[in-house]
Amino acid sequence: MEKEYVVGVTGASGICYARRLLDVLCVDATVHIIISDIAKRIATHEGVDLAGLNAKYHENNQMFADIASGSYRYDGMVVIPCSQKTLSAIAHGYADNLITRTADVCLKERRKCILVTREMPLSGIHIANLLTAYQAGATIMPASPAFYHKPKTINDLIDMVVARVLDHLDIEHNLTKRWGGIDA
Repeated sequence: MEKEYVVGVTGASGICYARRLLDVLCVDATVHIIISDIAKRIATHEGVDLAGLNAKYHENNQMFADIASGSYRYDGMVVIPCSQKTLSAIAHGYADNLITRTADVCLKERRKCILVTREMPLSGIHIANLLTAYQAGATIMPASPAFYHKPKTINDLIDMVVARVLDHLDIEHNLTKRWGGIDA
């Protein structure tokens, strides 16, 4: 059975992470994409095209979409990048758009819900919201690439973050070299 995922793209810098994740997911899975209005503007500013993928696009105000219901089955959701505004809404059950409603459903149904946050430094409010979302069942994955694989390009750094997301979705990949230890 083919896997099915929801990807929410919100208004934070780092739309490139979303594009790379979608490039991988859309090959072998059914993918639903929701892009906030601010994310669309940021994508344009950052030069990232989110159109033309083999996926089902939903408008963020489409509250009657199939994915907004707990009875609609899918394997998990990733919000990438996840703005602090969206994190706050998800953490506190404020489901006023399709991204936050679908994340709310994902958490209540105990499905995988991965929030790839993008902000620094973090305020005490941000940290409290991260903890609240984690306690509700979300996996918190700050977009913080590792360097042990000796990245040479920005794409290498992007792949490191996306690889960790794929790992948590239990999707096999070869985007980056895995840690193999250091020979003494």
